[in-house]
Amino acid sequence: MLTVIKFGGSSVSDAAKIDNAARIAKDIYEKGEEVVIVVSAQGDMTDVLKSKSTEICASPDVRELDALLSTGEEISVSLMAMKLISLGIPAVSLCGWQAGILTGGEHGSAKIKRIFTERLETELAKGRVPVVAGFQGIDEKEDITTIGRGGSDTTAAALAAALSADLCVIYTDVAGVLSADPDDVPEAKLNKEIGYGEMLEMAASGAGVLHDRSVQIAEKNRLKLKVASSFEKGGGTLVTDTEIEGNCVYGVTRDCNAALLTASGGAPGEMLAALSEKGVKADMITCFGETVCFAVPETQAESAERVLKEVLGNGAKASADKSVSKLSLVGCGLSGEPDIPARFFSRLEKEGVPVFLISSGEIRISALIPEKDAVKAVKAIHGEFFGKRE
Repeated sequence: MLTVIKFGGSSVSDAAKIDNAARIAKDIYEKGEEVVIVVSAQGDMTDVLKSKSTEICASPDVRELDALLSTGEEISVSLMAMKLISLGIPAVSLCGWQAGILTGGEHGSAKIKRIFTERLETELAKGRVPVVAGFQGIDEKEDITTIGRGGSDTTAAALAAALSADLCVIYTDVAGVLSADPDDVPEAKLNKEIGYGEMLEMAASGAGVLHDRSVQIAEKNRLKLKVASSFEKGGGTLVTDTEIEGNCVYGVTRDCNAALLTASGGAPGEMLAALSEKGVKADMITCFGETVCFAVPETQAESAERVLKEVLGNGAKASADKSVSKLSLVGCGLSGEPDIPARFFSRLEKEGVPVFLISSGEIRISALIPEKDAVKAVKAIHGEFFGKRE
């Protein structure tokens, strides 16, 4: 049996946590399983390195920034391999390029194009545990690239798929996929199992436990993906095919990376085409007469506003409000049970939370609300569907 395991930054942030993570891998290895480990940079190391780059210049060259940021994971793999060897487990640290990870050339957001598995297979055949740097690869020019936010999750899932692994386990600092962020709702409940589609919606809607790209890879390759705590034994959430019929609610999420874009002076199709051409993600689209409203990522709000003003020309108006958050209820069969959206919006009304935009589908109901009300709204909606219902 081959298992790919990934440890996030919080799981390897200091010597004691590296020791703990190494012992988890040791236990799996000593059961006779083959193990590949993927690690992130320690703690907030990536942010520290970014800060160092801006001390040198305000806008670092993207190629050199990738070269710098990749060193965070390289430190982690070396330390993890050292620890495993000290515990009597044969291990070898590998950078992304050594592990055969070929990416596109988009620095900071490269996509994994192919993984050449020969080196990994050779190390496994020798009985070693490869410890692979997450978040990075190499392009066709042999330049180091990084693969964006959640890159280590994506690396782990891609390696597991390429190696036809039996299981990919993402170890983190929470018990698994919970019904809400435990920082917002301490009594959040653990989902023991969740479908690929529902997990993808939760990840895309703000749940930080898994990155959506890793879920997409798992679904495409029918890969068993598990989320578990590196600090507590047992539990965890299995992400796989589900056979649940009827309605089932998995969780409540909030996404603070949201902005409300309001525009007038053009047709909705023309606006969407212009935004799409520039890579701006727009959803929750609503028309009020000649005015069109979109939800866009906050990080793209200014460029979206600029694009619409340029495309629509004289007389056009476009403005972005960044003081909003997207609140989402994720489950299955939500549209088949009218009581669910009714309870969702009625509870927001009861709490006095304004709703600017809405969208509803089979597995997600979302509302764009004031950011200042986001935590209150999460608590209220969680209470409505998971207990403490008033």
